[in-house]
Amino acid sequence: MPLVPTGDLVGRAAAARRAVAAFNVITLEHVEAVVAGAESVRAPVVLQVSENAVKYRYGRLLPLARAAVAAAEGAAVPVALHLDHVQSDALLRQAADAGFGSVMYDAARLPYEENLAATRAAADWAHAQGLWIEAELGEVGGKPGQGGRAGKPLDAHAPGARTDPAEARSFVADSGVDALAVAVGSTHAMTTRTAALDHDLVKALAGTLDVPLVLHGSSGVPDAELAAAVAGGIAKVNVGTALNAAMTGAIREYLAARPEAVDTRGYLTVGRQAMVRTVEELLRVVAGSEEPPATA
Repeated sequence: MPLVPTGDLVGRAAAARRAVAAFNVITLEHVEAVVAGAESVRAPVVLQVSENAVKYRYGRLLPLARAAVAAAEGAAVPVALHLDHVQSDALLRQAADAGFGSVMYDAARLPYEENLAATRAAADWAHAQGLWIEAELGEVGGKPGQGGRAGKPLDAHAPGARTDPAEARSFVADSGVDALAVAVGSTHAMTTRTAALDHDLVKALAGTLDVPLVLHGSSGVPDAELAAAVAGGIAKVNVGTALNAAMTGAIREYLAARPEAVDTRGYLTVGRQAMVRTVEELLRVVAGSEEPPATA
């Protein structure tokens, strides 16, 4: 079916007190696994391409974007395409022509006023192109240079790291963004599922803001914590590291048992299937398994 706007999927999920899972993809195997997992549990899904993934692909957005569009158009469930953690204005301006329906503009590394000004400019441009835009306020952690502090990755539990509801309300109103990624205890790039979320803060933010809330760093959040966050008001759940861990673990095991193997199809097949299982499991937690609407 045709690509579905990210805002439509997130809006429907929020209205149903569910969340849309958004998976970061790096290779064609990632794209295929996410679509296959979504089809298996009959849930809508968002394919996300991050600025770091574009850098990995020699700085070229179109090859992976076009593969994602083709996979989405052949999918039996609604699929959206989102450009994630964009800091480069040059990359931002490629989004619409590459088929993306939404972007996450990441100026969270900047002090508040600079974050607001940069995000306002990005939102004005995105809306003129018909794009839905997400931003971030607070310090999710796991990435260097946020909040105006260069250097080591920030601690999601450090004093002042959490998103303040009053500040968030002003930021959303002044920036014009359509969704807000909030810092409530998760951390980017976690390889263990041990994060504990501040559910009172999630509910306070949901009650304060009139835009959907987004949870980044969801790979490190246990199922029960994710389910509680969705029940509290999270409407979009970002997942990346969990796919990479599943793929890498399956490939490592395959090659350890077959040191003579050289055909990439063998180990990429098991890696892709491991990602499919991960997608299925996470979608059942955050999105349920009911059949989505047949049309966008």
